[in-house]
Amino acid sequence: MQIHVVQSGETLTAIARQYGVTVGQIVRANQLENPDQLVPGLALVIPTTIPAPDAGKPVIDVNAYTINTGETGAREIQEVGKYLTYWMPFAYSMKDDGSLTTLDDAVMLEAAAAERIVPVLVLTNFSSTETGTQLAHNVLSNPEVQETLITNLLNVMKEKGYQGVNIDFENVLPADRENYNKFLQRAVDRMHPQGYFVSSALAPKTSSEQKGLLYEAHDYEAQGKIVDFIVLMTYEWGYRFGPPQAISPLNQIKRVLDYAVTVIPREKLFFGFQIYARDWRLPHVRGQEAETFSQQEAIRRALAHQAAIQYDTTAQSPFFRYADAEGRTHEVWFEDARSAQAKFDLVKAYKLRGISYWVLGYPFPQNWLLLEDNFTIQKRK
Repeated sequence: MQIHVVQSGETLTAIARQYGVTVGQIVRANQLENPDQLVPGLALVIPTTIPAPDAGKPVIDVNAYTINTGETGAREIQEVGKYLTYWMPFAYSMKDDGSLTTLDDAVMLEAAAAERIVPVLVLTNFSSTETGTQLAHNVLSNPEVQETLITNLLNVMKEKGYQGVNIDFENVLPADRENYNKFLQRAVDRMHPQGYFVSSALAPKTSSEQKGLLYEAHDYEAQGKIVDFIVLMTYEWGYRFGPPQAISPLNQIKRVLDYAVTVIPREKLFFGFQIYARDWRLPHVRGQEAETFSQQEAIRRALAHQAAIQYDTTAQSPFFRYADAEGRTHEVWFEDARSAQAKFDLVKAYKLRGISYWVLGYPFPQNWLLLEDNFTIQKRK
């Protein structure tokens, strides 16, 4: 597998001839809508005729979260199931009394089983409308409620066939940090004897002293000792309500990894990789929400507006600007074959356990081809 960046004036026919492949092969690999329409800076995956041998490839685990449920979620799992070790449907939410919300996951569990994917129950305290800070405090300060919560988790896991849990508590008060650690230990103590694993999701910290509601209660060192593995949420620098910038800048991710590997075993770490793009209107106004969509839609917009794609070599992320029908300027940051490969190279360099995708439902064909070209993906079921 090779990556070609389109230059001004190039045609797909000439590019195909250069690599000894057909136009159809390039179109299929990149799911191009119109082979006659290119823009400078567009990164194309060029499929080689001979797949890279598995020997010598790093063996990793790959996880993916879903937010869609039912038949839609099941289709998303089926589309990329061969690339996944774990699957985490977001999410079961806890309540003040230790009970759980429900989730339409039956068809998704069937799809995961058919693809030999290990299903992992996700437990969270927050939603799109609630930060979950008070809820987390109420539960984490009450051992009796925690025992009830763990019992309910075990019951759902046994009933539905989940093999482990991913605990994603966010916006936790700094004062609840130790209670959060104790809850994780309590979960491990009760789940391990019954054959279940416990994992967690952590905000991207660069030191133990990092301040802020997202970070302070996430104790890298303690959780690295307690849980079986950790998903690092190394994304959302380009937040949808913030100013335009790379969503997952590699220079910032390196800072997180440089700290993480000093206190968490590398074999427990999953590199978080977001697979969506964002479009901000300029000039940016505080509180104005960027539009979120797939990498394929980002490319479609670049082609539709004939916007040359640029590449930030520091962030290792592509971006472009265009003017809409009303003359308003937009800035789009997304992922392409180059940025995906840069992330895969980082996973190799840091010798991490694997990659965790947030979130399925945003088509990114180049990613999956390159993932398979770079790694041997482990199936644990």
